[in-house]
Amino acid sequence: MSPSPALPRPPSDSEVCSLVNALAQAIDRHTRQVADRFGLTPAQAVALRELPEPRTLRELAQRMHCEASNATFVADRLEAMDLLERRPHPTDRRAKLLHLTPEGAKLRKDVVRQLGVDSPIGRLTRNEQDTLRELLARATD
Repeated sequence: MSPSPALPRPPSDSEVCSLVNALAQAIDRHTRQVADRFGLTPAQAVALRELPEPRTLRELAQRMHCEASNATFVADRLEAMDLLERRPHPTDRRAKLLHLTPEGAKLRKDVVRQLGVDSPIGRLTRNEQDTLRELLARATD
């Protein structure tokens, strides 16, 4: 009787963390390249990506995974570029909603389209992307 084949060893936490870090760096490089094409900073490109609809500064900061003060700085720059405007929140008089201007909405569409071209995530099949999203969501809850 021949010995049974050895089961592959599961990856270590260190290996998984290294791969996640490498993916994050690849995404960051890609975002920087796209931002450069549009004369934006990477943070501005990410902010545009995260504004498919009006959001508060707090919501934007959460989606950008940064401090509210950083999101405020980015929003200020986008507002100075006439890409977004602040409007009163309809139900919270203390908050403002960030709305893209028509020019900002057009630029967002172009940026999001370019972020999808040659994206590290785009190399995966739709099924693989869904699985990755589910796994990352579980790991970050």
